[in-house]
Amino acid sequence: MTTARRSAAALAVSAVLSVAVATAAPAAFAAPTPSPAGKLPAGLYGTGDPTYDGVWRQSLALLAQDTAGVRPAAQAVEWLTGQQCDSGAYASYRADTTAPCGPKLPLDSNATAAAVQALAALGGEEKAVEESVGWLKAVQNPDGGWGYNPGGASDANSTSVVIGALAAAGETPEDVLSKDGQSPYDALLTFARPCGGKNGGAFVFQPKQPGIVADSTAAAVVAAKGEGMVVRTDVKDVRGRSCGPSKTVQGAAHNGAAYLGAALAKTGYLTTPPMPGSDDPAEKPDHGNTADAVVALSAQGMAEQVKKPLAWLERNAADWAEESGPAAYAQLILAAEAAGADPSKFGKTDLVAALNATGPEPRKESAAKDGDSGGGTWWFVGAGAAALVGVGVLFGGRRRSQR
Repeated sequence: MTTARRSAAALAVSAVLSVAVATAAPAAFAAPTPSPAGKLPAGLYGTGDPTYDGVWRQSLALLAQDTAGVRPAAQAVEWLTGQQCDSGAYASYRADTTAPCGPKLPLDSNATAAAVQALAALGGEEKAVEESVGWLKAVQNPDGGWGYNPGGASDANSTSVVIGALAAAGETPEDVLSKDGQSPYDALLTFARPCGGKNGGAFVFQPKQPGIVADSTAAAVVAAKGEGMVVRTDVKDVRGRSCGPSKTVQGAAHNGAAYLGAALAKTGYLTTPPMPGSDDPAEKPDHGNTADAVVALSAQGMAEQVKKPLAWLERNAADWAEESGPAAYAQLILAAEAAGADPSKFGKTDLVAALNATGPEPRKESAAKDGDSGGGTWWFVGAGAAALVGVGVLFGGRRRSQR
């Protein structure tokens, strides 16, 4: 999600939460207050206001660095762990981490799940990971899924990013049951659309709030495979773009990937509608969701469908990433890694060097990979970003970065 859309989404959810207070909803939170202009916290990636995406962009940056074999600066990891509340939860951003997390702080399931993925990959933060996973389990909805904030209706993006966090922490997502005995995959299936008709085969944000369907579909396909932004798979899906009836999450994942493959087949990129109030009504290329689709198609084993969007990103994504900041670079790194490309030679851009330049200088030694000693532990992890209850149609796109 772009900076403007992420900010607008936060304002929109504030309005929704205000209604929740008036109607005695089970959970109500204060709206986040934008950070005042001034010096940003040491250790934080990017130079933009972190109010709406601080924890998210930090988590993606750390995860992408680890995936690329870079050991992040200790200061950067400490910034992320310092954002955690005593309950194990994370908000989108806490300007004052010396103060306890009050009852009106808007806790964020997506930020919490992203932090779990990053810290689990890096290793050495087992207690923080355990506490965050405990909080995520505690706020699981009866249908087995999660909403953006605790108490909110489940949505495909939030459920997907939490599935990834559970997998990253060594949990078995299908065994994490709600008080009604429903698993995260039971919830995920409720967002899958049948083949045929509008959005056939896709995963919608919520049944009554379609959102940006390519976004929720990419997130759900990855989660259904038990993976996330870090995708390395030898699976090969030979069914191509066929869509067929399915009552299983695995079958729904194929249908979702087929939907993405079809959407990308003509141009190689996805599009996004204009922001509310924009003077330009034309849809624009959506670099972030295209990168996420590359990850999803790779997870599903659709190597042929990956080639065209990957090539388009290599030609066209550098300016977008430079403008958007660390999480955008991270998305491209993770897409490149998933597709078997070299993120240090992505078109004419060294994505790894560019990401490193947005934060504190990494440690000199390289991160350990599978089978190596020392360094971070590599996990198959999930992510998505989120849209918000009541604003899925406008803001269903996965969170993008701020500079």
